Amino acid sequence: MTNVVLNVEGMSCGHCVSSVETAVGNLGASAKADLASKTVTVDFDDSKLSLDAIKEAIEDQGFDVVQ
Repeated sequence: MTNVVLNVEGMSCGHCVSSVETAVGNLGASAKADLASKTVTVDFDDSKLSLDAIKEAIEDQGFDVVQ
């Protein structure tokens, strides 16, 4: 398993957190978003899923991955 912390701009409420965590979860990864630090911690199997796909899923929800 790979663990990465992404800096994500645009999250401002619980719904934002849920949107990000669900989008990443739908890819088969585990995500924990933190509003205070504007980060999303993701655990994923890099043999099955790319970091670029995770970033794209977050950006598709309307947020900016700045890392």
